[in-house]
Amino acid sequence: MKKIHVILLALCGACSAALIAADDDVQALSKEQLAKFDSGPTSVDVSAYPGALKDGYTLFRQKCSACHTLARPINCNFALPDEWSRYIKRMMHKPGSGISPGQAKKIYEFLAYDSSVRKKALYDEKYARADAATKADADARIGEILAAYAQK
Repeated sequence: MKKIHVILLALCGACSAALIAADDDVQALSKEQLAKFDSGPTSVDVSAYPGALKDGYTLFRQKCSACHTLARPINCNFALPDEWSRYIKRMMHKPGSGISPGQAKKIYEFLAYDSSVRKKALYDEKYARADAATKADADARIGEILAAYAQK
């Protein structure tokens, strides 16, 4: 019985070491990706965007720069609306973010629209690989934003 405990402890130790090593690899990759995103452009030319989305950009710059560089979300590989929705909800719930639900919606709409325009190649690539439900969701969400902010 004692041998079994020793073997189990050794196996647990080996598994823990492997998990820690894997976690370190993920952390290193994440830090590497973040460094890449952070080193890119820090602004977006919104001069051709609908007026209210320009206001969303101003809010995005104000709120999001309080916790990280603006380059990070501008250059990251998020493109589809559901990716932005999840990201903004996560940021909104971070202590000290000060992002209200109404502000989160405006920031989301700006980022989803921006991705469909400025990151069109990435958007199209992710859309092409998405399942039917994700495509339908993306179409509906972008359609709503375009309808809400259509230039008159």
